[in-house]
Amino acid sequence: MSRGFTREDDAQTPPIIPPRAALPPGMPNYVTPHGLALLRAELTTLEAERAQAEANHDNDTDRTHRLSLYNGRIALLLERLGSAKVVDPAGQPPQEARFGATLTLRTVSGGKVGFERQFTIVGVDEADVALGKVAFVAPIARAVQGAKLKQLVPLPLGGQQEVMEVVGISYANG
Repeated sequence: MSRGFTREDDAQTPPIIPPRAALPPGMPNYVTPHGLALLRAELTTLEAERAQAEANHDNDTDRTHRLSLYNGRIALLLERLGSAKVVDPAGQPPQEARFGATLTLRTVSGGKVGFERQFTIVGVDEADVALGKVAFVAPIARAVQGAKLKQLVPLPLGGQQEVMEVVGISYANG
């Protein structure tokens, strides 16, 4: 059959809905208060964008595709919000690396001795390595969880083992 005899929406493929950040099965969805606020802001934005798409009737095929995409993204976000377990960093032990901690680690052997790295342990949706925010399920976060100030922690980094000293632990009201 010629393409001239098919309806345009017959060829419409379902939208590919990007998955949320990975959270291992059975793992609680821990979020900081700031992370929860970010998820809620994302929901508000998506709902506003969906409302605009619903009002635009210029191209019904494109509109249907965009609405399917928005509805799928909103459904995944609502699922994530529904499973969120807020952990207030202010309630964490101040001298121990836990969820919500901003840690400063110094290399003591196995790499550039004296090199310091700093990151904050956050929820999977809030993680952004460029901003120094590491998901609590990331290997480096899991390796340091429970460490105390001045404790030495072995970390496999870049194919080699480095020993890091926890030189700073702080908690913001994130």
